[in-house]
Amino acid sequence: MLVQVQNPTGTNAERALIDWLSAWKDPGSPHGVATLNCGLSYENTLHHFDAVVWTPTSCVVIEAETIGAPQGGVLDVPLNGAWTIDGEPAAFEGKDKRPPLDKSREHTFALQNWLAANGLGQRAVHGVALIVPFRGTEVKIQQAWTDPSFDVILGNDPGRLRHYFEMLAQSEKHLWTANDVAVAFRKLDILAYLPAPQDLIDEGFLGPVNVVLWHGGPQQAQAEAYAEEQARAEREARGPLIEAPWYSPWKLYPRRAGEVSMRRGGMRVALMIGMVIGFAWVLWFLITALLTYGPG
Repeated sequence: MLVQVQNPTGTNAERALIDWLSAWKDPGSPHGVATLNCGLSYENTLHHFDAVVWTPTSCVVIEAETIGAPQGGVLDVPLNGAWTIDGEPAAFEGKDKRPPLDKSREHTFALQNWLAANGLGQRAVHGVALIVPFRGTEVKIQQAWTDPSFDVILGNDPGRLRHYFEMLAQSEKHLWTANDVAVAFRKLDILAYLPAPQDLIDEGFLGPVNVVLWHGGPQQAQAEAYAEEQARAEREARGPLIEAPWYSPWKLYPRRAGEVSMRRGGMRVALMIGMVIGFAWVLWFLITALLTYGPG
């Protein structure tokens, strides 16, 4: 998982999220790119996302909430209204005191419509509330309703968030390409955080790559180098239009990578000159024989 952090806030929830996502490096881990603390202006409203995670199969908005008081017990997650812990309002940190579900609905709806308005089609955007308990307290989540686009995850075990993305990858189709991610980053004005094309391909996003989408960003040179490498690989895969015979100078005295040999170069030139002279002599012999012994 590639993790890009903008203007870190230093909150407990943010630090936990960065540590967990950055640790997903083994081949079996969820793949994708996460941007923390990005924003979106849509319909005259500024939306702040704690994190947006793009995977090859999904887009997820994470609301990271930290319980700022030593509250323990059962966290009740109602369909509407305030969240409570054992009957008391949950003391979430942060200035926005709305329930995480209300913020998630607003943010995912805005991002989903913004993606469609910017040429990326109707893409499903999932919402996750990551709840980090106060240190030393135990919290259990009680949610009596289900919504396929919203989940609440307890942030006391990194395995819970990883399991969520693993299950999401199994249930979704391959929807996001490297170009789609690049378009989203450009439109969100976070081109400076767009990873290089090769990094996105390594994370499972499909190609081909439109290098123009990386122009103007810090990864432009890497994008152009990747495009040249792909073009060279394609040419090598196709091979030459006419295969040289085994006795050609380039087959008998081939170039060796990383080596400049005047001797081998001279042998190639000498052999090529000899073959040209031999061909000219045979051609002259045939023309002379035709003129001497031909009809008339």
